[in-house]
Amino acid sequence: MKTENNRSIDIFALYRYTMATAYVLINCELGSEEAIISQLKAIAGVKEVHGTFGAYDILAKIESPTVEALREIITWKIRKIEKIRSTLTLMGIEGQS
Repeated sequence: MKTENNRSIDIFALYRYTMATAYVLINCELGSEEAIISQLKAIAGVKEVHGTFGAYDILAKIESPTVEALREIITWKIRKIEKIRSTLTLMGIEGQS
């Protein structure tokens, strides 16, 4: 996209700055990690998924245009996946990345 002054505007860069971000820590049933990771990757808004060692089994990064949309993804898509026992959501602070 070009402006009248012939300066280019990176719309994707502008879009990145308006995105709400959350990190979801997931506990799941033993042996279900790979299936859950596959299901998470298929959800729109899920940008990264990693299996982890430690207190949680999976870490997912979610991005969405609004906090409300993040809440919808986490509540109605991620938390409804069978064999997920619990989640802990960490919301990103805009401007501190």
